[in-house]
Amino acid sequence: MQSNSKKYLNLKISTSKGRLFKEKKNKLRTPFQRDRDRIIHSTSFRRLKHKTQVFVNTEGDHYRTRLTHSMEVSQISRTIARALNLNEDLCETLSLAHDMGHTPFGHAGEDVLDDCMENYGGFDHNIQTLRIVTVLEEKYYNFKGLNLTIEALDGLIKHNGPIFDTDRFNKILGLNTFKNKINFKKYPYLESQISSISDDIAYNNHDVEDGIRANLFSLNKILEIPFFNRLFIKHKKNIKKFRKELIISQIIRDSINHMVTDIIENSKRNINRYEIKSLNNIYSCNKPIICFSNKMKEADNQIKFFLNDKMYNNKYVLKKTNEGKKIIKTLFNKLNKNPKKYIRNDLLKTGIKERVVADFIAGMTDRYAINLNRNFK
Repeated sequence: MQSNSKKYLNLKISTSKGRLFKEKKNKLRTPFQRDRDRIIHSTSFRRLKHKTQVFVNTEGDHYRTRLTHSMEVSQISRTIARALNLNEDLCETLSLAHDMGHTPFGHAGEDVLDDCMENYGGFDHNIQTLRIVTVLEEKYYNFKGLNLTIEALDGLIKHNGPIFDTDRFNKILGLNTFKNKINFKKYPYLESQISSISDDIAYNNHDVEDGIRANLFSLNKILEIPFFNRLFIKHKKNIKKFRKELIISQIIRDSINHMVTDIIENSKRNINRYEIKSLNNIYSCNKPIICFSNKMKEADNQIKFFLNDKMYNNKYVLKKTNEGKKIIKTLFNKLNKNPKKYIRNDLLKTGIKERVVADFIAGMTDRYAINLNRNFK
């Protein structure tokens, strides 16, 4: 019987195919450690501190931001990767970087910027993340972007799975960027799949916690979801002993543990069921390997439905997101008319004006966008 330390060794990304631009190897850090460090030290990553997860960043100090969300995704992904003997550094890189392309005001900002860019290729936060790490970050003399490994780029491209229609990628970024080193149609490797599902676990659970904190719904309301009701049973006896916030934290903690355990066990079953013995088996497999069991998938869908109904479409949240949409639209129109006042001239020479304006807006924090909009009035 294989030991746990060796069982999934052939499925782990252990060596890199290199980078788009050649660099000397580092004696102290692996290529994947360097990728993670480049993300952490990037300007775009720091800005996530002041970008909306659900609540506009100026609303309060205790709600999640894109930064805290990304760190939570990273922690979950490392746990799963370690249990499956996969590349933790690569999982962390993908988890920390996956939301760097988000606009101010979350998906609401993304939707309106996509509308503004309709005639210029559109806007997509996943592709914008790739623009940041390949073009927009300026840290090095010899190349633009962060020059991440081929594996990190592959994982970011396929955050939501293989890409069969590359038209949007080509319009927004240009496929030549990747020098034919990435096959968009192959399934992503396991570390990428881990990062993606860790994102799912983090935002579902933490949006529930933030929603209760914001009084959008009550603890009793989430107990209508059978999964949370089952978790609540062992905490029911503590209702009169401890603060409500502590009870909720314990339930969310248990929820994450159950989901992580389910993914680890189900993924092991999938590896055996689909006879996954090598990286090539992963790439050619036409279905996700790292995923929930059917029972947990049902619970996950119930939580998503609940959040969509009680949180994302709550009238207070919609009011704030609609205000954010108006700000993004105003900024795009105003900046498009007079970009030189706010955007460096050398940047305006790098591409079509509208794309440079979209890059500028997407890089803003919530409060910067709000303050700049006030200046236009």
